[in-house]
Amino acid sequence: MAISLDSLIESTPGICGGKPRIAGHRIRVIDVVVWQQKLGWTPEEMIGHYPQLTLADIHAALAYYWANKEEVDQSIVDSEAIVAESVKMHPSKVGRKLEEIRDRPDKISP
Repeated sequence: MAISLDSLIESTPGICGGKPRIAGHRIRVIDVVVWQQKLGWTPEEMIGHYPQLTLADIHAALAYYWANKEEVDQSIVDSEAIVAESVKMHPSKVGRKLEEIRDRPDKISP
């Protein structure tokens, strides 16, 4: 039985914020796009990291992306803005401590 590409991508309110995702998984189309574009992963490398996926799943997500590029790109921009705002509002305690250490004058002369 042939599988329709439409059956491999789904959007469900309340799951992954209603964003398009690989059917039966919580892996969003934008995740696959970021893995490819920002991390440089091939579909085979993605499966190496997420063996529960198939090549058909990955290629369906990429096909969905290219068919809806503007919408998905905007979703990525929006997600990055939310992360940046969250980091700004809730700075890392470890990061702050490392900055304090880095900004201290050296106690030992070179």
